[in-house]
Amino acid sequence: MSVGRLASRLGSRLISRQFAVYVIGGVLCALVDIGLMQLLLSKGAPATAAASAGFVAGLLVNYAFHSRVTFSADASPARFARFLCLVGINWLLTIACVALAQATLGSPLAGKILSLPLVAVNGYLLGRYWIFK
Repeated sequence: MSVGRLASRLGSRLISRQFAVYVIGGVLCALVDIGLMQLLLSKGAPATAAASAGFVAGLLVNYAFHSRVTFSADASPARFARFLCLVGINWLLTIACVALAQATLGSPLAGKILSLPLVAVNGYLLGRYWIFK
């Protein structure tokens, strides 16, 4: 096997491992989001406040996890601003998928499920090559 081919295979494995860590971080953040929301609901908080607090907590854990663990980059205001742009882009992708599935299949859930891999891949690629480069 040539050196170039070996380097390419090694690079592919590292990217695959990094993507797996990225997905694990996403699951962790979802647990923080949902967990805090459920905790606040159990304490009598209004649903919108509980959902918002969970979302913000998950978002902050997501940024911290991916900057430190997935991409090993220092946190900075510029990176956080790019991260917030990514959040907006992924939200728009999700809403587009939900609306499309609602219009064509009558199922917003199908659109949400369809959006999950799109958002994961988009988040990883923009994280790797734009936010935490």
